[in-house]
Amino acid sequence: MKRHLVIFARAPQFGRVKRRLAAAIGPAAAMRFYRRTLDRQIRTLSRDRRWTVWLFLTPDPTRRRANVRGQGQGDLGQRMKRPFRLLPPGPVVLVGSDIPAMQPQHIARAFALLGCHDLVFGPASDGGFWLIGARRTRPLPRSLFARVRWSTRNALADTLATIPPGYTTAIADTLDDVDDAEDLRRWHGC
Repeated sequence: MKRHLVIFARAPQFGRVKRRLAAAIGPAAAMRFYRRTLDRQIRTLSRDRRWTVWLFLTPDPTRRRANVRGQGQGDLGQRMKRPFRLLPPGPVVLVGSDIPAMQPQHIARAFALLGCHDLVFGPASDGGFWLIGARRTRPLPRSLFARVRWSTRNALADTLATIPPGYTTAIADTLDDVDDAEDLRRWHGC
């Protein structure tokens, strides 16, 4: 069965990406960081033949391109559920677009965990998560992502609390996204 890797991204538009980071380093530098990180993720992860890479963008693209889709309407949870419903059969792993340390081995480990778990999460040290995956041998829980406090230290805990009994979950590697100047300093080791 085919594996699907979804990169969930904001279209790289000046002034509309990495706003908290831009407040500290300027919108041009934030845009360069975002574009460089997203381009590297797409290039690196697309080379791996163990999965098919899909790019789900917001705002929705105006032109249809191969393996590029729009996230659609709704809150973050509703938009994140969409690829799990729309893609062809097979396990799906969804990742953020601003995880500079992400490597193919992190994705491979998440898919391996889906071999014996319904869901997998990649935690971030700030309490959020950078990855969610589903084996898709059964529907996603309807309650998944209900009442999640996004962009807070509670995002992963809130999400895990929405999973009903009977679904098995696994925790993958911890990686961090870059939201602000402090995250960027930490990433650069300064």
